[in-house]
Amino acid sequence: MNAEIVAVGSELLTPFHQDTNSLFLSERLASIGISVIYKTIAGDDRRLLTAAVRTALARADILILTGGLGPTQDDMTRECVAEALGRQVQSDPELITELYKRFAARRMKVPENNARQAEVIEGAEVLRNPRGSAPGQFLEVEVGGQPRYILLLPGPPWEMEPLFDAEGLPRLIAHAPRRHIATAMVKLAMVPESAADERAAKIYKRFPGVQTTILASAGEVRFYLRAQAPTQAEAEDAVDQLSALLEEEFAGEVFATGDETLEQIVGYYLQMREATVAVAESCTGGLLAERLTRVAGSSRYFVGGAVAYSNEMKTKFCEVPPMLIAEKGAVSREVAQAMAEGIREHCWATYGIGITGIAGPSGGTEEKPVGLVFIALADGTKTGIVERRFPGDRARIRHFATQQALEMLRRRLV
Repeated sequence: MNAEIVAVGSELLTPFHQDTNSLFLSERLASIGISVIYKTIAGDDRRLLTAAVRTALARADILILTGGLGPTQDDMTRECVAEALGRQVQSDPELITELYKRFAARRMKVPENNARQAEVIEGAEVLRNPRGSAPGQFLEVEVGGQPRYILLLPGPPWEMEPLFDAEGLPRLIAHAPRRHIATAMVKLAMVPESAADERAAKIYKRFPGVQTTILASAGEVRFYLRAQAPTQAEAEDAVDQLSALLEEEFAGEVFATGDETLEQIVGYYLQMREATVAVAESCTGGLLAERLTRVAGSSRYFVGGAVAYSNEMKTKFCEVPPMLIAEKGAVSREVAQAMAEGIREHCWATYGIGITGIAGPSGGTEEKPVGLVFIALADGTKTGIVERRFPGDRARIRHFATQQALEMLRRRLV
C-alpha cells in the first residue's frame, strides 16, 4: 500500500515557509509499512488543488492533505476534496456547538467565517482536534473499483502531529495490509559521490529487494537503504547484509551508520581518548568551532580557539612568524601548519587544527584560486597537512573545509 501527501498553502511555495509535515508523516507511514510515492505542494488555487486531489487518487491508495482547513476564504481543502469526489460539504451542528463553547471559554465572540470549520465532506468521519478549531476528516472511497483512503489534517504541526497519531494512524493501520520496513544508513566523509557510487553499485545491485538511495551534500555521501518484507526479521536481514558489505568496501571511510553527524562522531572519539582540540580558523571564520560546539557536552573536549582572519591575529593568537607569512603567503601549507601547531600549544590541547584559504568570491589569483584551502592537524608529534581546491560558492567552500578538518581529526583518532 502506498500514499501521497499534499501540503496545502501558497506560503509553502515561497522561500519563507517549509513543509515539515510531510517529513513527519513519511516517517510515521514507513513505520507501518506504507510507502510514500509522491509529495506535492499545492497553492491556494481551487482549480489546481482539485486537480491535484484527482491525480493523487488515481495513483495512490492513501491521500493525506495537510493545511487549508482554516476559516478564511483561501482555506479550501474541504471544498476541493468534495469537488474531486463529486460530493457535497455540509455544516455539522455538533461542530458548530463545539466552536461556540471553545470561543466562549476564552470569552471571545465566534467570527462568522469560523463556521466554515464546521463543514464536513459528505460521508466523512470527523476527527476531533483538541489543540485547534479545525477538525480533521477521514474518508473511505472507491476510485476505479479500488479502495482509497483520504485524511484531511490541519496545517500547524503542533495540531497535525498529535491528531495524526491519535486518530489517523489507527485508521490506516486498520486498513493497511501489514508490511514490515527496515532501514539503514551508511555515511562517508570526503568521498566524491560519483566515486562512491561506482564502488557501491556492484554491491547494491546484488540486492534488488533493497531500495538504495544515494544522498550527497558538501563533503558527505549517504547510502540510505530500505527494504520491505512480510516480517520485520526478513526486512532487517536484507538491509543488514547490504549495510555490512558497504561498510567492508569503504572501511575507514565510513564515519557513521546512523543519524550521527561527523562532529558528533569526532566528539565521541575525543572523549574516548580523553583528548582535547583547539582550532585556528581564517577563511572558515569560526565555522569549525561552531560545528564542534553544536554538540551537547562539547566542553569536555573542545578547549577553544581563534578566528585569526588577519595576518596580525595569526601572529598574535597562533604564534605564526610574520616572516613566514611574508615569505609563503597567508594561504599556504606552511602557515596552516604554524597555525595548527601554535593554537595547540597556546591552548594546551591534544590536537590543534589550522585552516587558511580563499573562500571567495574574490581574492583568488591564477596561482592561488578561489577554493584553495590548506588544513593542518597537529598533535605535538607530527603535523598532517592537506591541500584542497573545493568547488562552489563561499558557503560551500567554507563547509567543505570544516568537513575536511573534522574527517582528518576523525581518522587520526581512529
